[in-house]
Amino acid sequence: MIRFALAGLLAVVMALPVRAAVEIQEVTSPGGIDAWLVESHDIPFLALEIRFKGGASLDAPGKRGAINLMTGLLEEGAGDRDARAFARDRDAMAASFRFDVSADALSVSAKALTENREAAMAMLREALVAPRFDADAIERVRQQVLSGLRSDAKDPDTIAMRKLDALAFGDHPYGSAIEGTPESVSALTRDDLIAAKDRVMARDRLYVGAVGDITAEELGVLLDRLFEDLPEVGAPMPPDTEVALTGGETVVPFDTPQAVAVFAQPGIERDDPDFFAAFVLNQALGGAGYGSRLNEEVREKRGLTYGVYSYLMPMDHAALVIGQVASANGRVAEAIEVIRAEWRRVAEEGITAEELDEVKTYLTGAYPLRFDGNGPIARILVGMQMDDLGIDYITTRNDKVNAVTLEEVRRVAGALYRPDALHFVVVGRPEGLDASN
Repeated sequence: MIRFALAGLLAVVMALPVRAAVEIQEVTSPGGIDAWLVESHDIPFLALEIRFKGGASLDAPGKRGAINLMTGLLEEGAGDRDARAFARDRDAMAASFRFDVSADALSVSAKALTENREAAMAMLREALVAPRFDADAIERVRQQVLSGLRSDAKDPDTIAMRKLDALAFGDHPYGSAIEGTPESVSALTRDDLIAAKDRVMARDRLYVGAVGDITAEELGVLLDRLFEDLPEVGAPMPPDTEVALTGGETVVPFDTPQAVAVFAQPGIERDDPDFFAAFVLNQALGGAGYGSRLNEEVREKRGLTYGVYSYLMPMDHAALVIGQVASANGRVAEAIEVIRAEWRRVAEEGITAEELDEVKTYLTGAYPLRFDGNGPIARILVGMQMDDLGIDYITTRNDKVNAVTLEEVRRVAGALYRPDALHFVVVGRPEGLDASN
């Protein structure tokens, strides 16, 4: 019954109108842990978002995939509960825990009803500080990872992206799959997983966002209980790296009727003063969900694809402008030619005043739609902290978009977009492209 109660509450949260204002409090626990909080007592429900900076990039040398495998085991038993007991007790109190890892962060998303919050957070604490890593659970999750790797080896999209990463980043952690390889994953031991946990799950790289039915004082107590037994310091962060891409194409032969092409060039950092101009510019060129130039030229006018897009990808240690298109093997070379031409045109001419106004309207109108529940808002709070955007970012973000001028966009276009550095990785049997490139 409790499980259905939570489902009903979540439906109510999702149905609430977009909030006109999000009032954020900065909270510091008695033990010195910082968090951002949005109090909302209308519904007896708390969403907690936790991030550990560094993510899978902190794998120890020779242990690629350890942090990914470890993350998959955090909900497979903790403390006195094995995997089955952990799942049973979590579901009985209608709590939700989700553990994910990316190249730059390990994230924990937790949701709980107020009446069960103390018990749910006690369970979460065990998962964070005392995961069991039982032998049977390790082998079960290991086989899931290996199955995923086998599937990835047959997926053109994944093949293309991993080849691009390898070309762009080489020996840097960004240059290899966070899941590891079949060989590296098969060799991981329980001791490797324990070590991997301590490398990434430490208090010196911790970010927290909380939204819902909790006060600042209550949150402070909760934070100290959750994290007091974590290591104080984790592994050193990896270094920044250059994007080692030059113009051209790399073809990965693969039997498929439709070729997949991923394309990228060096990008722009999130803290660059020109980021918002670049953000607006990319939306006009290739932004998803918008009638962009790439969509117009490649899809609408020529019918070369069902979809094409580009986006800015600022990571912690490098940045890309990246995009993707899929087209029939006999037409993908033409699609690439058109994309290069549009890349060159935007670099040389920028965009028009009409395009700028349309993009601003789209971006500022779409932004409030992100705040569609406690969980999404908690994730936004953590993202703001990790990107050092300031506590007032939600209220100033649309002003920053609207402040972008046509002159700024044209200047940034000429500096950022480099057709000579745009590299395509094509997976398939493309006609007119040399597989030896």
